[in-house]
Amino acid sequence: MKTTIIGNGAMATVCALILSPRYPVRMWGPNAEALAMLARERVNERYLPGARLPDEVELTADPEEALAGCELIINAIPTQYIRATWERFVPLVGAGVPVVSVSKGIEQQTLLRPTQIVRDVLGDPARVVASLSGPTVAEELVHCLPATLCAASEEEPFAEALQAMFSTHWLRTYTNTDLLGVELAGATKNVIALAAGAIDGLRAGINAKSALLARGLAEISRLGLAMGARQETFFGIAGVGDLATTCFSPSGRNRTCGEMLGRGRKLDEVLEAIPGVVEGVPTTRAVVALARQHGVEMPLTQAIHRVLFEGLDPIEGISSLMSRDLKAERVN
Repeated sequence: MKTTIIGNGAMATVCALILSPRYPVRMWGPNAEALAMLARERVNERYLPGARLPDEVELTADPEEALAGCELIINAIPTQYIRATWERFVPLVGAGVPVVSVSKGIEQQTLLRPTQIVRDVLGDPARVVASLSGPTVAEELVHCLPATLCAASEEEPFAEALQAMFSTHWLRTYTNTDLLGVELAGATKNVIALAAGAIDGLRAGINAKSALLARGLAEISRLGLAMGARQETFFGIAGVGDLATTCFSPSGRNRTCGEMLGRGRKLDEVLEAIPGVVEGVPTTRAVVALARQHGVEMPLTQAIHRVLFEGLDPIEGISSLMSRDLKAERVN
């Protein structure tokens, strides 16, 4: 299975490390100078310092060379940049070549998920696509620490093929046919992670953070059900598993962004200070729009939206949530 990875960030590097001992792997990146340095030094210092890329992994900034003869494409481009990037590849993507995405987010302008964006750009609604998602901190994966993944596709044989490719003695991969639920869970958990970071920044305590995760999961699954996803997906590794990891990981960009906001820093300043893309920020806009579109109540998401884009103080955001009308607990 000749595999081409579109992207050269942290998860792109992890995918190359996992696959290259058994499969031919080629990695494409948009910056020829950065790719040349990576080819020379074999260490992705910007995204995964200290993680060495095997010599077997080919590197190129040429789209035609990247896709020549490939049998599987891995999309590892941040969600808001998928469309512009894939437009460069449209005439080069072979008919019938399946695509698996490791991106997590929702496109602001269209409210599409990563695999939907790929299909839309290629003009191929029947293209076989999948999502790889789960509680997978890249810094742990490069050290082969135990982890789990979910290979989600509406085409079960493709999910099973990915399961075989991405299973090792330290990485266990499960299959799931709920592609909508898995991608939606991967996107929305970043929004809740922003709120979790704000709680850390405010030193509001573990009680508050645990309550946030529980009620955040309720919001996520409520939106998922309204959109047609399966509730059990949100209580599996791609749902609550990924949510917990993202909210507690000290290296997570979304949690870190929220923590800095909780300490009083401005959003523009925070985004400038954090290397890479903080997917939860643009995704918050998209999730608010989806909630409105489907008539779903998401008070936590609305609060973080107000903190990000309307100047609401995080302390006031917590106060507004705590003073809402009392009611019975529900998760759907």
